[in-house]
Amino acid sequence: MHIYQTNYQGNPYIGLFGFANDKVCLVGHGFSKHDVEKIGKALKIPVYQISICSTGMVGVFCAGNNNCLLVPSTATDNEIKEIKKICKEVNMECKVISTELTALGNNILCNDKGALVNPDFSARVKKDIRQALNVTLHPGTIALHGITGSLCATRKDKAIVTSGILDNEKEELGVLLEINEFTNGTINFGSQNVASGLIVNSHGFIVGDMSTGVEMTTIDEGLGFLEEK
Repeated sequence: MHIYQTNYQGNPYIGLFGFANDKVCLVGHGFSKHDVEKIGKALKIPVYQISICSTGMVGVFCAGNNNCLLVPSTATDNEIKEIKKICKEVNMECKVISTELTALGNNILCNDKGALVNPDFSARVKKDIRQALNVTLHPGTIALHGITGSLCATRKDKAIVTSGILDNEKEELGVLLEINEFTNGTINFGSQNVASGLIVNSHGFIVGDMSTGVEMTTIDEGLGFLEEK
């Protein structure tokens, strides 16, 4: 099954506590062994439990694509060492980003084609992110918010995005990340911060357990899983 519905110690916003690409999934220590096994089966990748910035909020602090994982410099030395070891095992780069906007997962929306990042990042940090991910990068917003990473989730050429996205934002995002199909969606019974309740890769998705059947079907269809059945 390519879908698994769960929570993190009672919190349905599981996207805050996990990161995934097509090579690896990183999650906080608060997930049970059973959850870790189910997550790995749904996403079809190895799952590692880590902490970052001494918390389980892996999805808040990490961002990345299949080329490179970005972590903030506020992570501890031991955490960075462990994350770099994991990345080496799955043939990925790891880049430490020094910025005041340490919630990289909230402020960076990226795939292997491009990155839409919070305009408040400095020019130096934007350059560091662009070079690390090896993609075209633009500063921009979704629904006029700079937290692009929390308002949209992508898979291949499709995206689930907050209904507040403006037409010009959608056009820019489509060109930058090569997204051809956008679907407005919510998670956890109406939340517009769709990525906060999702962990997604090419093989499947993990969704918060307050999400309704309609929300899950919208995600399943919108990200193109159903058409591949």
